[in-house]
Amino acid sequence: MSDTQQFKTVATFTERFQADICVGLLGDHGIPAGVFGADSSYPSLGYVREIEVKVNESDYEEAIKILAASESAE
Repeated sequence: MSDTQQFKTVATFTERFQADICVGLLGDHGIPAGVFGADSSYPSLGYVREIEVKVNESDYEEAIKILAASESAE
């Protein structure tokens, strides 16, 4: 058994606030999530790198279900 936790991307955004909302939603359901890539955006140059929300591999399936349910509720 390995002590290394793998992360999986559950959503991508171009705006940091959208990623933060996603992280908050997952956190409300007990799933820790993190934002990756936000510090590498260069909107003033017309280049925006995707901002990824990632979760632990073990939480991936549940996170996808939560996000899908949230989307269908909108």
